[in-house]
Amino acid sequence: MHPLEAASNFNESMYFNVYDPKEEVGGFLRLGNRANEGYAELTTCIYLPDGRVAFTFHRPEISDNDAFDAGGTRFDVIKPFESLRASYNGKICVLDDPLQMADPRRAFTDNPWTDCSVELDYRGASPMLGGEPVNDDGSPIVEAVDEGFARGHYEQHVGARGVIRVGDDEWAVDGFGLRDHSWGPRFWQAPWWYRWLTCNFGDDGGFVIAITTKRDGAQRIGGVVLEDGAYVPIEHATIDTDWRTDDSYHERIRATARTASREYEIEGTVLSLIPLRNRRTTPDGDQLVTRISEGMTEWRCDGKVGYGLSEYLDQIVDGKPVGVAA
Repeated sequence: MHPLEAASNFNESMYFNVYDPKEEVGGFLRLGNRANEGYAELTTCIYLPDGRVAFTFHRPEISDNDAFDAGGTRFDVIKPFESLRASYNGKICVLDDPLQMADPRRAFTDNPWTDCSVELDYRGASPMLGGEPVNDDGSPIVEAVDEGFARGHYEQHVGARGVIRVGDDEWAVDGFGLRDHSWGPRFWQAPWWYRWLTCNFGDDGGFVIAITTKRDGAQRIGGVVLEDGAYVPIEHATIDTDWRTDDSYHERIRATARTASREYEIEGTVLSLIPLRNRRTTPDGDQLVTRISEGMTEWRCDGKVGYGLSEYLDQIVDGKPVGVAA
C-alpha cells in the first residue's frame, strides 16, 4: 500500500481478471480505495458459461488505506509479483441480459440476487510492467487533480487457480489473466476515451494494448507483447472496431501491434459484454457520465487462440460514447 495522499480523489486499486476456456467461465475483481472520500469502489463481475453475467458494485465504507479488504473483497500479497490471493464473498446480481446494466438501478431491482464466492490463487506469469513514473530529471510527476487517473501503475500477466461459486453452481478454475495495481488521484472522467485490450495465450504468451485519448485529441499509445516469458514493448498500435446496437457496444476488434522486430495482426470477438457506468457532479453542478464497457473476448493471432478483457471507456455526450466516431 502507498501513503494516503492529500488529494480528495486519491485512489489506490488492485484489479484481477481470469478466464478458464475449458469451463468457459471467468471475470474480474476490483477494489479501489478512496479513503479521503470514505469509501472503496468494489466490483465483482463473473461471465457465466451460458451467457449470463453475475455482477455487483457497491461502495463499502473505509477510513484508511492500510489494506485491500472491504465489503467482502480481500486481496493478499503472499510473495510480491509471484503469489497473490483474491477473494470475494457476498451477494451478486445475476443478469440474463448483461446490457441491462446500462441502467444500474433497474438492473439491480429487476434481476435476482444470490450468494457468490470467489477464491483465486494468482501466480506471476511475466515480469512486472510499470511503476511510479518520474520526470527525465528523476523528480516526481505532479499532476492536476482533475486530470488524474492512474499516475502510478503496473501490470502483470498471471495464472490463476481456485473456485468460483454463483448460487448453486460451482466451477474449479484453472486459467490465465492479468492483474494491475494503480495509485494517485483519479476521476473516471479524466480520459476522453480509451481502449485497453488484455490477452493470454497460456503461460508465456499474450499482450496488452492501450490507447488513451485526451479531450484535446492528444493520444498515448502503448503496451507490450509477452513472448517466452519476457515483455517486448509495443511502439505503435491501431484498433478498429465493429459496433452493435444503437448504443454502440464493441463486438469485433481488429488490432495491430508493432514492436521493433515485427508487426502483429490480432482479431478479437467479444463473447459477453456488460456496460458499467460512473457519474460525477462537478462543483458547477454539471453531471458527467462515463461508460466502461467490459467485454470478455476471444483473441486470435499467429494461429493461436487466447482470452482476455477488452475494456472500452468513453465519456457520454448527448447520449453517445465519444470514442465511437474516432
